[in-house]
Amino acid sequence: MKIEVWSDFVCPFCYIGKRRLEQALEPFPHREDVEIVFRSFELDPNAPNETPLTIHEIIANKYGISLEEAKRANADIGRQAEAVGLTFRFDTMKPTNTFDAHRLAQYANEKGKLQDVVERLFYAYFTESKRISDRTVLLDIAEAAGLDRTEAEEVLASGRYTQEVRHDEEEAAALGVRGVPFFVLNRKYAISGAQPVEVFRRALEKVWEEEQSRPLQPLSTDQGGTCTDEGCSI
Repeated sequence: MKIEVWSDFVCPFCYIGKRRLEQALEPFPHREDVEIVFRSFELDPNAPNETPLTIHEIIANKYGISLEEAKRANADIGRQAEAVGLTFRFDTMKPTNTFDAHRLAQYANEKGKLQDVVERLFYAYFTESKRISDRTVLLDIAEAAGLDRTEAEEVLASGRYTQEVRHDEEEAAALGVRGVPFFVLNRKYAISGAQPVEVFRRALEKVWEEEQSRPLQPLSTDQGGTCTDEGCSI
């Protein structure tokens, strides 16, 4: 089973959804046969690398609410994060652009380190309050995940993996993805948003059962020329 996850590293529900999916997979008897691939999605491609605004102020401005209302909304998200074992530090988060973080993830995917790098990027932003557009931060994450720091630096200094990021985003648009997280199971079923663990668990069971029992669908109209152990049709 292949699960593709479109997400962004500054999206709180993407991190929460990631953890809920992982919790659903823990008791799943076929979890070793499940491949998870994280796809690139930028919530705000035009976001600056640095801003004087706090995440509370950004949310208040975006949704036309008061600063206190934004803080309460973020506090509620923080409680949802705590429920799955995550710590979100909204007061010290550093809102930023995520394009280079996605390029790093694409590079990590090629090197077999995608899962580790994705988790470290989320953790760096939401828990450690690091600016994940900063090259030093990204290189530290790459090195901690076992990637070659010098090679990662060359990747980030160039335009490499730009096309891979854009391809993921184009695929998201073609699939009708308007928000993240967005989970696609075997390119057959979709789950939108950070759904409860039980939703993911039922989806895993449903897809697995269908894939095991699905009969072959004939596309030919007659037998055609075939051979068996008894001979060939003539």
